[in-house]
Amino acid sequence: MHKGVEVEPETHRKERSVTALVPMKGHSARVPNKNLRPFCGKPLCHWTILSLQKSRYVEDIVVNTDSQEIAENIRQSFDRVKIIDRPSEIRGDFVSMNTIIAHDLSQSPGKHFLQTHSTNPLLNAETIDAAIELYFHNLEMYDSLFTVTRHNARFYWSDGSPINHNPQEMLRTQDLPPIFEENSNLYVFSRESFKRSGNRRIGLRPYLFEISKLEAIDIDEEDDFLLAELICQAKVSK
Repeated sequence: MHKGVEVEPETHRKERSVTALVPMKGHSARVPNKNLRPFCGKPLCHWTILSLQKSRYVEDIVVNTDSQEIAENIRQSFDRVKIIDRPSEIRGDFVSMNTIIAHDLSQSPGKHFLQTHSTNPLLNAETIDAAIELYFHNLEMYDSLFTVTRHNARFYWSDGSPINHNPQEMLRTQDLPPIFEENSNLYVFSRESFKRSGNRRIGLRPYLFEISKLEAIDIDEEDDFLLAELICQAKVSK
């Protein structure tokens, strides 16, 4: 969706490097053991790390997990991936991701960070690099970046009242003002913006980075897993 900016010379690449944070939880109620479940021939959690390793700008990869099984799998499968054992006080299904990120920042050097999920297996290195390039190119105007999915459709509140359209006008859906969904695929921010926003990965002046609906699939339900794997298989077959 975004072409990004012209790639910086190699001498500047280090100045634009980021540390990638990838939280991985062992328990999953809706898709059991999904991080280690086979996905297109590899454990699901491998795909995101492989894309991060292909990035020009990802200097370090940090996996925060509460699962010894996941930790051991990552250690055996990848070099130069740091494992953070998630403390018991920030484990569980109701702990904010920002709380986990705050802990990761306390354990990691660096100024700029990228956070993504192992449940985004279709996110590719080209998109990661384009997001990082735009983040650094626009730092004077925006303090952070997060990925979104555009929706041109008629939306309603639960009481039936319209959100983004006038039912009396019936504009074509492509002419409606778009609504952007935070798709939880990618966040880029600095240590400073995280602190200034009250320990939030989305800063006070974020850039909305649009990516395609297919690449943005986040595996929360069994149907998400099946759909993402079909798309992955189609890409691999090409």
